[in-house]
Amino acid sequence: MSTISTSDGEPAIDGCRPADVTPVTLEAAALESTAPQYLREFKRGLIGEGLTPAVLTVEARFDDDCSLATQEEIDRIRRYVRAGSFLGVGTVTVAIDDVAAPEKVRPALSATAERAERDGLTLDVAGDVTLEY
Repeated sequence: MSTISTSDGEPAIDGCRPADVTPVTLEAAALESTAPQYLREFKRGLIGEGLTPAVLTVEARFDDDCSLATQEEIDRIRRYVRAGSFLGVGTVTVAIDDVAAPEKVRPALSATAERAERDGLTLDVAGDVTLEY
């Protein structure tokens, strides 16, 4: 194992070849579980169909002004971030319709975005709240 890191991904990209697969967007609600065994079988099924997961979309609700409810929803989103990493998606999109307490939600989502970035994913938020970095 080398301890030298390369800052340029071009040599690795030069070794890539196109594959005949179709990228798809997955809805989190369609996943029966975020357990690794289920996700392995799910991904195997996608690959068998010539599909590759590119985006995982999660519908989120922050309509209660309650720290506990906010944390429970953030924990659910984090499970989908881990699932997205396991499945190999590049982006997890969190769709939010209404936010009762943006001051509680914003830092929690920002921390989740940082976690996603460490896992090699982008967390995209679509809705009534923006991320802080």
